Amino acid sequence: MYFTKLFLHTKQERFKIKFATKKLQKIGAVIVSYMKRNISIVGVPMWLGQTRYGTNLGPQSIRSAGLVERLKTVGKKVVDEGNLSIGIIGRFRQSGENIKNVKTLVDSSEKLAAKVSNIIQEGRFPLVLGGDHSIAMGTLAGVGKHFKNLGVIWYDAHADMNTPETSPSGNIHGMPLAASMGLGHSALTRIGGYRGKVKPEHIVLIGVRDIDKGEQLLIAEKNIKVYTANDVKRLGMEVVIAETLRYLSERCDGIHLSFDVDGIDPAEFPGVGTPVTNGLSYKESLQAVRLLSASEKLISAEFVEVNPLLDKDDTTARLTVNLIGALFGETAKSKSIQKSYKQRNSKAM
Repeated sequence: MYFTKLFLHTKQERFKIKFATKKLQKIGAVIVSYMKRNISIVGVPMWLGQTRYGTNLGPQSIRSAGLVERLKTVGKKVVDEGNLSIGIIGRFRQSGENIKNVKTLVDSSEKLAAKVSNIIQEGRFPLVLGGDHSIAMGTLAGVGKHFKNLGVIWYDAHADMNTPETSPSGNIHGMPLAASMGLGHSALTRIGGYRGKVKPEHIVLIGVRDIDKGEQLLIAEKNIKVYTANDVKRLGMEVVIAETLRYLSERCDGIHLSFDVDGIDPAEFPGVGTPVTNGLSYKESLQAVRLLSASEKLISAEFVEVNPLLDKDDTTARLTVNLIGALFGETAKSKSIQKSYKQRNSKAM
């Protein structure tokens, strides 16, 4: 794919990357301590960024899979601030425009932006649970108020860089990254009261494999850093995350993780509304969040697009909790913790 940069590494270069990762870990512990702060969980029960009902049930399904208990068990102080109260009824499509449910999504994004900004202002780590990926507009608007050069890791099967002019569907969950760069419908680009939450050169896409033509052109024009799912398979997740951290750390004063679970292959994560085959594996994704955890460079995170109505035996919700747990320091040694939680939970039923 012409917009993807290829990175070839000798053994010597791989050694340098590993050394850089260790160096970043040491630097991160001194400069950025957000991942050691108390966590505030905010749910955003939104599904109108796309057309499949069910992502609005995602926040509760993740909680029901034991999220808060798991985070507390690994020593985190957690405040679950519940779900935002948002409207779920809006005009399906604006007359004469290729965009759906603008008012409802803008209103909910403004509420989320204010909430996330307040969490950071009070010295806590915002962990946002979606909801479809349109909620990222609100998250980034809230985070961006506190960082001059915000970096974004966009872990997703899709680039989400469409505008009404390039979108095949008009679904806003395919537009949040473009809107956050200041591109697209004015109502979306002005969420939070300002334009340009993130610069194109401060974005890294990981796991993408379904990119629309307009997005391809934008990625090439803005020279946005991309690791496709095939790039990850070829290079290995350790190299990808090390390069990503090095790239963003040289340019940014904070890094946000926007994790769409459809970045993972639907054979392992079935509960998503826009599945794309040949995705990243759960194992690779677990490695990714563990490496991000070790770096201590993240200042905020969101996990989106869990749809329990499409899930099988709550697999997607349960594994999403595993990913979040790993992001906050849960390791393989924590399996006994997980087992203990499940036993207590089953006795209570």
